[in-house]
Amino acid sequence: MSNMLSVASAARFSWAKRARRSSRGFSLVEVSIVTAIVLLLAIVGIPAINGFVIENKVPKVSEELSRFILQTTVNATQGAAAPYSEVDTGHFASLVRDSAIFSISGSGPQTRVQHGLGGGGEVVVTPVEGGKGFSIALDKVNHAACPSLTSVMQRVASVMTLAAGGQRAITVKSDTVPYSALAVQSRCGKGDVNTFVFTVNS
Repeated sequence: MSNMLSVASAARFSWAKRARRSSRGFSLVEVSIVTAIVLLLAIVGIPAINGFVIENKVPKVSEELSRFILQTTVNATQGAAAPYSEVDTGHFASLVRDSAIFSISGSGPQTRVQHGLGGGGEVVVTPVEGGKGFSIALDKVNHAACPSLTSVMQRVASVMTLAAGGQRAITVKSDTVPYSALAVQSRCGKGDVNTFVFTVNS
C-alpha cells in the first residue's frame, strides 16, 4: 500500500514539476527570434502585397476611364468645331462619384480625383487642340499597373504617352506608333513614378 502511495506521490510531483516548467513562458531569445522573423516577412511582403492590391484595381480603373471616354464621345455635339472644349476633371468626377475605386474631393474647378494606382496619384481631364479632343492624365502610377492599364486603354485612346520618373514622355501608341505591351513594361519606372496620358481625338 505504501509503495502505491509513493508511486502516486511521485507521479503527482512529476506532473506538477512539468506543469510549472511549461508555464514559464518564452525566453528573451525565443521572443527576439520570432520578432526578427515577423519583421523580415513584413519588409519582404508589404511591397508585394501593395503591388498585388494595385494590380487588382487596374481592371476597374480602366473600365471607368473607358466608360467616361465612350460616354463623352457619344454625348459630344456632333459637327461642332470644338466638341470637347468644356470637358474637365469635374465631368469625370461626376461620373465616378459613386465608385469605390476613386477618391473625390473639392468641387467645380478645384475638383480632385485620386485614382488609387499609386500614392496620391490623380486623374486630370483637360481639352486638347482647342477642344477638338481631350486627354486623361494619371500621375504617380505604380509599376504594378504596367502594362495592364495601357492594354485596356489602347482600345479607346487615340494616343497614349508614358513618362517614367520625371523623364520626357514617350509615345507608346498613335497612328504611327503601334501599341506594344512589352515596350510599355520596359519603360515603366519602379515605384509610384509613372505618368500616363490618354488622348482622344474627334
